[in-house]
Amino acid sequence: MEVINFIDLTWTNVISLFLVGIVGGMVSGFIGSGGAFVLTPAMMSFGVPGIVAVASNMAHKFPKALVASIKRHKYGQVDVKLGIVMGIFAEIGVLVGKNFMTDIRDAFGNVGTDLYVSAVFVVVLAIVGVFVLRDAYRGMKHHDPDKEHEAGRLAKWVQSIHIPGTMMYFPSLKAKVSILFVAPLGFATGMLAATIAVGGFIGVPAMIYVLGAPAIMATATELVVAFIMGMGGSMLYAWDGFVDIRLAMIILAGSLFGVQVGAIGTTYVKEHTVKLVMGMIMIIVLLSRLIKLPVYLDQMHWIAPLSSNTTYILDTASFVTLILALAVGAIVIVGSLLKGMAEHKKRHEVFVEKGATD
Repeated sequence: MEVINFIDLTWTNVISLFLVGIVGGMVSGFIGSGGAFVLTPAMMSFGVPGIVAVASNMAHKFPKALVASIKRHKYGQVDVKLGIVMGIFAEIGVLVGKNFMTDIRDAFGNVGTDLYVSAVFVVVLAIVGVFVLRDAYRGMKHHDPDKEHEAGRLAKWVQSIHIPGTMMYFPSLKAKVSILFVAPLGFATGMLAATIAVGGFIGVPAMIYVLGAPAIMATATELVVAFIMGMGGSMLYAWDGFVDIRLAMIILAGSLFGVQVGAIGTTYVKEHTVKLVMGMIMIIVLLSRLIKLPVYLDQMHWIAPLSSNTTYILDTASFVTLILALAVGAIVIVGSLLKGMAEHKKRHEVFVEKGATD
């Protein structure tokens, strides 16, 4: 088995990771996925082995998720009960997923985990990203405020199934749902979180489309799940020495600032905007990981050797695409926040003027 390699932290790396943490925090606070689908690829782009990136992201995630969930709970967006229930089952998935990742590393080394994490990112992002973008497009094109929080057909069917002894009422759903539906969703969320550090890929869409929670509440409630499974996963990975606490603390420092901005931004936007931002970033990150796959396959000696020039081009293209994803996320979130604040200020001024006239 390879020795665990932690990267050297130059001032350039420290500043870059701090800025990445800010953007990741903004994404986390805005869409509730934990932001690791940006942070994990970013850390890998700096040369961090896949398993270390996943472990370190889980370590930084749970305190950030706690801060974000408290912030959004003040806005009435968190279903604490659903978050705790899903979090318990997610913790079981984390245990299974962590053992799976260490088995891959034992068999194929660090490059094996790099390839696995990137390949899973591509597949999951393609499925979830396209689905979320399609839903966001429909929301913009046929927006009906009265149906903003209406559950879809699948969610209505799930809520209609009554299994004695397993039913629980969840405030965000305004309905009872069998724990037998919640359990596998929680397990899958934890499994994915432990292998690529992004359980929100399953958790958020599952709460929206399977259980019937509003997008705003689903993204906020996922932060509770992220806190629970992140704390447990961090301890499991740290026990085997895979957590680089330096990386975790640098990214956390940036994230704690960014997550406040993202959480505030959700109070000024419609649900389809949250979905649009989530889908756009997913597709761009997908391209970044897809470009990098041939490099990992070459290192595994599973394809014909790549020239040093080709490898350099692919590495650069992957990194630039990732930067684009970070920029898009930051611009859209900050833009939504500023636009919302401007509209709020304008409405307030009109209200004051009207009051003075009366």
